[in-house]
Amino acid sequence: MMGKPKRLFTVFLSAIALVTCVGILLVESQTKVLRRWIDDVIYDNRNHYIPCERLPSGYETDRVIQEHQDVIHQIEQVNPGFVGVEIDRPCPSHTDIVFWYASHQDRLAIEDIIGGDTFFGIPFRLQNR
Repeated sequence: MMGKPKRLFTVFLSAIALVTCVGILLVESQTKVLRRWIDDVIYDNRNHYIPCERLPSGYETDRVIQEHQDVIHQIEQVNPGFVGVEIDRPCPSHTDIVFWYASHQDRLAIEDIIGGDTFFGIPFRLQNR
């Protein structure tokens, strides 16, 4: 039989563990730190995690892609046939851009060409396929 001090200590440790787990879940839901790390290190991907209502319309994305065909061509030439660009519709009326590639070196080259967190104002994702 467990004594009262041991029982209180066990309850105290359980409460601390529960508060810690809830805290970690709250931080992860806001920052996506763990998800970003898994995407980057394990899958060699990069996602923006922007909610649907903040993504641009298909018209905006199409316009930017058309206006910057020279940059799109430069990205596709990183590794012809193994690097590509797609407009994706993750939400019914909102779009983003997906750059796909075959190797980590391709990803680094694409990131250097883009040089920022958006492609001329349009959120993008990087996918190692």
